[in-house]
Amino acid sequence: MRSVLTVSKAVFFDSIRRRILLAVLVFAGVMVALIPSLPDYRLGVEKAVFGEIALAVTFVASLVVTLGLSVTRVPSEVERRTVYAVLARPVARWQYLVGTWLGTFAMVGVLVGAFAAVDVAVGAAVYGTLLWKLMIGALGIWLEMGVVAAFGIAVSTVVSPVTATVAEAAFLFVGHSKATLVGEEGALALKAFYPSLDAFNVVAPVTHGNGVPPLYLASMVVVFVGFVGVLLVIGAALFGGRDL
Repeated sequence: MRSVLTVSKAVFFDSIRRRILLAVLVFAGVMVALIPSLPDYRLGVEKAVFGEIALAVTFVASLVVTLGLSVTRVPSEVERRTVYAVLARPVARWQYLVGTWLGTFAMVGVLVGAFAAVDVAVGAAVYGTLLWKLMIGALGIWLEMGVVAAFGIAVSTVVSPVTATVAEAAFLFVGHSKATLVGEEGALALKAFYPSLDAFNVVAPVTHGNGVPPLYLASMVVVFVGFVGVLLVIGAALFGGRDL
């Protein structure tokens, strides 16, 4: 476990050195620029529409950062041969992979939290109220980005960053298009075998409803753990069988 944490810390602080946190400033600028373009509805509807737009922008910004971090880390370290110095220590390949994911997941969490704070701050400035439920939507986004990062890191152990990015896009499409691909009846029949990334989509209850019940939040965590566990096991197997 110590080796995993050591690798994760290195990944996290390397992301800071790469000025990933500047994405927060860009995000804040985008949110402020969007305010004048918001449609003119009655107050309750305006808040809901703002929440939808804010979470959509948060999702896109988080996805861009997650893609950039997850598909480039392992290939770049292999290319620069810095991975050899890490694996020469008492660090197994699976520990290196899990640590890489954990560091990436932590950094994405910091960014998603910052994005959500900007959303709440902008909402408070425009509507005079704190839209705290947006934090729940941000939690769903963070968990989904953790799954995306696990997939990207696993795939990037055997393919180039460009190919891994395309694979991640396909993974997102398939994960969010179960009913489209197999139909409503097929989606119901394959529910136990075809998990959906829609489990993390809580935009509707967060923006138009009363939030998400604790039991559903717990189910999101279960889906997250299942996805990440399977993907990291696959990634470890792929990386373990690769000649370095």
